[in-house]
Amino acid sequence: MKYFLHIGYNGSNYHGWQSQPNAITVQGVIEEKLACIFKTDITVFGCGRTDAGVHASQYFLNITINNELDFDLKFRLNKHLPNDIVVYDVIEVKERQHARYDATSRTYDYFIHLQKDPVLGKYSSYYELKNLDFEAMKKAADLIPLYDNFEAVCKQPDLHNHTICHVTHAKLYVNTTQLRMRFNITANRFLRGMIRILVGHLLKVGTGDLSLEDFESILSKQQLLTDKKPAFSNGLYLSGISYPYIKVNQPTNICSFLKTGLTY
Repeated sequence: MKYFLHIGYNGSNYHGWQSQPNAITVQGVIEEKLACIFKTDITVFGCGRTDAGVHASQYFLNITINNELDFDLKFRLNKHLPNDIVVYDVIEVKERQHARYDATSRTYDYFIHLQKDPVLGKYSSYYELKNLDFEAMKKAADLIPLYDNFEAVCKQPDLHNHTICHVTHAKLYVNTTQLRMRFNITANRFLRGMIRILVGHLLKVGTGDLSLEDFESILSKQQLLTDKKPAFSNGLYLSGISYPYIKVNQPTNICSFLKTGLTY
């Protein structure tokens, strides 16, 4: 029997999603708890990879077990898992369906605060920047869906078969009263480091270190980069995954609260 697990996690204490030797990862912890429950090793297949320190407010993985479930796996897993990983739903799917390959789109949110905050610091990236040109940053974000080759903002393009991504939405939301920002982007796929590098360049546009023309040249590959320094990891959330055959309610979590005041 095959099941999708609809989960979320705070990535602060993990070295990314994917299992690695001598490192604590989200995948590794989930597989460890499943082995305790089923008394056998079970490999999980995720909808994608997140880097160290990156969060997921919505994530899907699939597992295959020999027999149909006769107990509440959601309840039991949540009892075993640490508080920074939660299971929202357990969904039976067809054998051929796959959490990674069947996803039609992925959405990420990146949160920034410009005023030091004792609570936000764990969930949003703090940048001590003043007098940012928010309008220029918004215009730069609006340019992103006009292009489809993102080699210039990929950390390691040689790791990918190609660097084409179909971005359907990219928008920067700003709350000038709270001095907070949210960058929201949706595409069929993303490249390694792509979103954090894009955010880093949006910030450069805001400070005036990068013009709108230069930003567009980067997107059109007229200007290749030697400096691909990414934005901080803790502000990034995988916040939405779409499938043609699954409809679930968007969970209410820290990402939902961070969006307050940053939705228009």
